[in-house]
Amino acid sequence: MRIFVTGASGWIGSAVVPELIGAGHQVLGLARSDTAARAVADMGAEVVRGDLNDIEVLRAGALDSDGVIHLAFVVPSVTEVATRTDARAVETFAAALAGSGKPLVVSGATLVRPGRPATERDELVPAGPIAARITTMRAALAAADRGVRSCLVMLPRSVHGEGERHGFVPQLIAMARAKGVSGYLGDGAGRWPAVHVKDAASLYRLAVEQAPAGAVLNAVGDEGVPVREIAEVIGRQLDLPARSLPATEYQGMHVYLLGTDMPASSALTQELLGWKPTHAGLVEDIEQGHYFI
Repeated sequence: MRIFVTGASGWIGSAVVPELIGAGHQVLGLARSDTAARAVADMGAEVVRGDLNDIEVLRAGALDSDGVIHLAFVVPSVTEVATRTDARAVETFAAALAGSGKPLVVSGATLVRPGRPATERDELVPAGPIAARITTMRAALAAADRGVRSCLVMLPRSVHGEGERHGFVPQLIAMARAKGVSGYLGDGAGRWPAVHVKDAASLYRLAVEQAPAGAVLNAVGDEGVPVREIAEVIGRQLDLPARSLPATEYQGMHVYLLGTDMPASSALTQELLGWKPTHAGLVEDIEQGHYFI
């Protein structure tokens, strides 16, 4: 297959592109800078210059491919500008692929279901901090009614691995260093789902190759790692104490992330596609030490 990948040089894209090429696919990688273009070319992909605001570039990339994997997102991702740009990009891809039966794989985020792990069958209700993104996810799935083999890959709070520099684990490490303590909120019992970036990449490949139209796929390796456990392993690596800190010590999204129980299951995804996470879990990955170099 010839696959158009947005965000090809990003943290997840830099794992997805080699995974696709290793499986024999050709990749067109969207790149918005010279640095990104060099990274995409070095991975063996064909470079498409542009960004998510270049609608004609997005349309042409979709039309010139056998399918699309949409990974790019404007940062910070929860702003109105970011969500509006993402919605426009998804609509562009859906319109370009309409009636073709070709795959459109769009990234989402695992849901929060109080008292239990979220599953692939949970309803996508536009509410909470990512309400606008959920609306776009629903639009992506609706493309199945237009003859597109569209699906969602729902990413957990931590997509970890060697080389991660900007995700939530590096942020927690930076905060621990700055505060002299590896902190958590309350009793730290809230759980994070997580996945190794290479396991996520293999799921994106399986999704573009064979996921049925309308599928929701949870890219979850660890169903739920307690935040306290994450803080403790970071503390051990930094030789710092791990203890509960008041919410006033944190800002914005971190209060929500550290204080919310949000486990998620990938059992249905594994059954549907035969996907099996095989790489290190979150705690083991942090213990390996590469985050602290």
